[in-house]
Amino acid sequence: MTVDFSLAACLDSLYASFPEGREVPVIGISANYADENALLRDRYYEQVVKAGGCPVILPPIDNRDVLVTTLSHIDGLLLSGGGDFNPLWAGEEPSPRLHSINSHRDKPELLLTRLAYNRQLPMLGICRGIQTLAMALGGEVEQDIYSPRRGRAATIKHSQDGDRSEPTHTVKIVEGSELSYLYAEGKSTTLAVNSFHHQAVRSGGKRLKVTATAPDGVIEAVESAELKSVMGVQWHPEWLGDEGLPLFRWLVGRAAEYRRARRLQESLVTLDTHCDTPMFFPQGVDFMQRDNRILYDLHKMHDGGSSAVTMVAYLPQPKMGETFSSKVDLSGIRQHNPRLAERYPSLLNDPPTITPRQYADLIFDKLDDLVASNGSYVSIARTPADLYEDKRKGRKSIMLGIENGLALEHDIANVRHFAQRGVVYITLCHNGDNDICDSARGCSTHNGVSSFGQKVIAEMNRCGIMVDLSHAAEQSFYDALDISATPIVCSHSNCRALCDVPRNLTDDQLRALAAKGGVAHITLYHGFLRKDGEATLHDALDHLDHAVRVMGIEHVGLGTDFDGDGTVLGCADASELINFTIGLLRRHYSDHDISLIWGGNWLRVMREVQNHRTE
Repeated sequence: MTVDFSLAACLDSLYASFPEGREVPVIGISANYADENALLRDRYYEQVVKAGGCPVILPPIDNRDVLVTTLSHIDGLLLSGGGDFNPLWAGEEPSPRLHSINSHRDKPELLLTRLAYNRQLPMLGICRGIQTLAMALGGEVEQDIYSPRRGRAATIKHSQDGDRSEPTHTVKIVEGSELSYLYAEGKSTTLAVNSFHHQAVRSGGKRLKVTATAPDGVIEAVESAELKSVMGVQWHPEWLGDEGLPLFRWLVGRAAEYRRARRLQESLVTLDTHCDTPMFFPQGVDFMQRDNRILYDLHKMHDGGSSAVTMVAYLPQPKMGETFSSKVDLSGIRQHNPRLAERYPSLLNDPPTITPRQYADLIFDKLDDLVASNGSYVSIARTPADLYEDKRKGRKSIMLGIENGLALEHDIANVRHFAQRGVVYITLCHNGDNDICDSARGCSTHNGVSSFGQKVIAEMNRCGIMVDLSHAAEQSFYDALDISATPIVCSHSNCRALCDVPRNLTDDQLRALAAKGGVAHITLYHGFLRKDGEATLHDALDHLDHAVRVMGIEHVGLGTDFDGDGTVLGCADASELINFTIGLLRRHYSDHDISLIWGGNWLRVMREVQNHRTE
């Protein structure tokens, strides 16, 4: 082989055109460790390059800052093969059949995998890597597959003696799995593989489903059970040349999607227009921590690439004979929020009592306290300009809303009070008629908007607060559309043509809303997406597609209703909102379309409403 040792000639060739090269997805590959060296077989990174990716070798380091920085600079994660896991990470004592463990790798890789999962990074696990996925994501690993500890023991040889490129047994791939589409157009098939292991996945748990097994029942492949880009195989495709390449192409392809979606979101203000998370604040949840009790917190917003969210003070509608205090959970106020309890003395009663306006103010006080303590990371935004300023400064934005005009307590002066607090919209009603209008789940108390409701809408126009008609009865919707001098919004409503429930909007309502310049934001509440079966992100995107066909791209968006029972497979909390962007890209929405959906349309209406303000 002739080698040109002229660096100048090599540089001239590199710079002969512009750009000198194209950027490709960065795939981090976990390194092995032995004899004080971080090691990696060349087959791993060679297959990544063949598949169109840029390989980066990741040494086994569990330093927090290193882990976070690493995840911010890769687009996909490849978990390589190697030695056994220390079974103590699974809460088990070592089996007599346990081989050599690799303590340098266990903690760094488990942390890296779980953090990558939380950020929705595409992942491919190979041999030990599939076991890493199981260990990190709630599955189980068998210390030795030949020991009949649970179920039946392996009956074929899984650790071959031949060349690493030589297939030695077969696996059966499950029909309809991601793996089946890589090798058999979605059909079940048998694949010959190479194999070098005595450990294997015992169970994928809730997050992983089995997609291939050996003839003796040993699990050979898993993938995400939650519509995430996660796959693991027990064999070694890096040694199988072109036969193994489809798995690497899958990883690089998913990483390319992730890279594009992440960069797009970094350039936009991504606004979710409705969540109910604040109702849990009185119970002591911490927005600044990753708290499994809520679907929105600062960590999840960061992981999902969300810029901003409208957090509402949700007020359930009391039925006849009920008090408002009996409808809200105030039990944790004294324990978790003593300062708030001091501001509202009636909370110290036994049982605690509170009025609707006081409750809304309590929620907003809690949000103010949160921001005051963490102003470097999160801010209260009142205007579109505030959102863009927060984006520029690297802060997350919270906008304030009220769900149920019950908070006004039949006093028109309270509209101005909440405008001064920074409320950007009021949902006129909830599940039940109130003094403003009839609800989609009410009994036609007013046959639409009441006379008091007319005054409320006019005052909201005057104060620059958006009128939100989610939850409203159909007649209330049309009345408000006629009364309001500014466009109205539906912060979290779906399409009745796809899911026939009174809470959703008919095509005629969608068209009327668009004609007046308003917006309708699809929501992730399962009961408004489909009437049977489990709702997924695909269903939400179907509703969005339908709304776009009826209204046009300038009138749609997303209001998740997270923590108000809104959650679907594929977009279960705020950390998964990047999956919504990836779904839009897969459905061939342009970057401009996505910018409108992710907040551009809503902010247009907000500007118009706030510019109309006369008070």
